[in-house]
Amino acid sequence: MVKLLANFYEFECNLFRSVNRHFDRKHANFFFRNITHVGGATFTICTLLLLIIFSNHSLKYTAIAAGLSLALSHIPVAIAKKLYPRRRPYLALEAIKVATNPLKDHSFPSGHTTAVFSSVIPFILFMPSLAILLLPVALCVAVSRIYLGLHYPSDVAVGMVLGSSTGILSYMMIVPLFS
Repeated sequence: MVKLLANFYEFECNLFRSVNRHFDRKHANFFFRNITHVGGATFTICTLLLLIIFSNHSLKYTAIAAGLSLALSHIPVAIAKKLYPRRRPYLALEAIKVATNPLKDHSFPSGHTTAVFSSVIPFILFMPSLAILLLPVALCVAVSRIYLGLHYPSDVAVGMVLGSSTGILSYMMIVPLFS
């Protein structure tokens, strides 16, 4: 089992480095440094509040489900960060490219990735055609977390699962109440 975990960690570090090594590219830097904020608290909370306030009927209920999902998804994130204090890749690995003033808290799981997936999944369930727009945005946020040197691929993968799961559950709980 120990050898399996060591092999997985080595694979993950190699995958991380294959994404992070492109950090010096001007256009990629601009893109990933900006898209990552779509998964941040300010953007997700403000966007959902605006949709709740200014939309009506099904869209409003979907936004409420997304807001609930966002709130609920961060409970396991906070617990996991306490129970599994994983050091961020730029602190644990050598020669990692990272922006100035990087995050200092624990990396597992990715809160930005969790937030963006928990927010977009209810809208995709509401209107499946939105997946063409929302999934690439969410995936770009997820990749940005690796690209910027802040998360391992498994941090991001767990964030995707947590966010998607709470998005589905919240949508299934909220929307039928108002349909």
